[in-house]
Amino acid sequence: MESKKETIIFFPFMSQGHITPFLALALETEKKGYNIVFINTPLNIKKLKTTIPTSSSIKLLQLPFNSSDHGLPPDSEDTDLLPYNLIFQLLEVSSCLEAPLRQLINDLIIQQGGVKPLCVIADFFLGWSAKVVHEFDVFHAIFSGSGGYGLACYYSMWLTLPHKQTEKVEFCLPDFPEAGKFHISQLSASFLVADGSDPYSTFQRRNLPTWLDSDAVLFNTIEEIDQIGLVYFRRKLGIPIWAIGPILLSQNHRVRDSITKPSNVSLEQCIEFLDSKERNSVLYISFGSQNSISASQMMKLARALDTSGKNFIWVVRPPLGFDINAQFKAEEWLPEGFVERVEEEKRGLIISNWAPQVEILSHKSVAAFFNHCGWNSVLESLVYGIPIIGWPMAAEQFFNAKFLVEELGVCLEVARGVNFEVRHDDIAQMIEMLMGEKNKKGKEMRNKCYEIKKLIKDAIRDEDNFKGSSVNGMDEFLMAAMQVKEDGRW
Repeated sequence: MESKKETIIFFPFMSQGHITPFLALALETEKKGYNIVFINTPLNIKKLKTTIPTSSSIKLLQLPFNSSDHGLPPDSEDTDLLPYNLIFQLLEVSSCLEAPLRQLINDLIIQQGGVKPLCVIADFFLGWSAKVVHEFDVFHAIFSGSGGYGLACYYSMWLTLPHKQTEKVEFCLPDFPEAGKFHISQLSASFLVADGSDPYSTFQRRNLPTWLDSDAVLFNTIEEIDQIGLVYFRRKLGIPIWAIGPILLSQNHRVRDSITKPSNVSLEQCIEFLDSKERNSVLYISFGSQNSISASQMMKLARALDTSGKNFIWVVRPPLGFDINAQFKAEEWLPEGFVERVEEEKRGLIISNWAPQVEILSHKSVAAFFNHCGWNSVLESLVYGIPIIGWPMAAEQFFNAKFLVEELGVCLEVARGVNFEVRHDDIAQMIEMLMGEKNKKGKEMRNKCYEIKKLIKDAIRDEDNFKGSSVNGMDEFLMAAMQVKEDGRW
């Protein structure tokens, strides 16, 4: 799409899981000929300065913030560095960025000779930013790195708390009946303790309605597979909802390597291991940057891998109750002799902290992805046609798992939550069901994944005679923002 050199401001929440899709979207938008301004708190901007590809001209600007002023540990500007009980506190205090945001936009307009930015794209946790942006008569959009269905369930659940209106273990969402039945085990800890007046409920019920102040919502998904959730938001919010995904950091963006944590295994070692394995013979296991399982669950997963006999790459982090960013102690948290046995058999790679996920999932030897059903991981799996073994642990991950199992048919759910009493035999059975050469269920799921892979590929096609749904969605959004700027609406 031909465009002027308009400026677009990107404003994610202070979490790597939010910053990553925002950065991916910013890099893609820059390719269309826009000036990009990426704003966040000082430490996050400092980290980004060393990670933006050298080919990019994205401008990084700081919003003043001192975590110590808000009862948080010093230098705590990213949920990755906070224990779970303090993540909510960072959410709560994010509204203190209102005045700095106002000042930043004002300064930017002055620097640009009175020319306003085309729009501001903000995080769904930062709905309050819409009113600030509208003070300057600038278009405001919310960008959700999450999928439509999962976030629709999350949104509806917080506004209605239906599980508190019944003593049954199953219930429906009153304003989202098409989502089907939910089980109490599909709720995270914050939902289970919520009563409508607790701090988390108070925050969500204050934040979610602010979406109505925005001019549009962009979703990191595709229309063809996620229509149920997208239709819910169109009905609920009454503003344009565009699916523009998948928005993922591509393999050739060097930013992937540098935003990650130190690892004991290099990209070259991963590829060498994968190259040595047969097609569709490796299970990749990772629960994301903020999730881990208990020590006993870790032992059972290791036993399941032994029982299955399958090749695997497992990204490990310290179990629950320990600092997730600390050194992994295999001698304490894995069965005796497990690491040595796996290395001797050349059957697996055990990686601390981080692995090159896109490069692994795109390799022909990978057959399945065992993950926490976080949307970034889900999308990366579906883009490469890889079926999922799901173990949701927090937030909307439970609803993503429900969507993957019931709506798409590309996932086997092995456990729910961090307190789930999982048996190693059950995990091994799931692995065999998905990876066994003669298993009918696994074959059906692989076929469905292949169909979805084709749908995703078509959604992002941009050729002379064809524009995919996500390409059209992004173009329509940019044209709407331009029309508002030219017509001077408001």
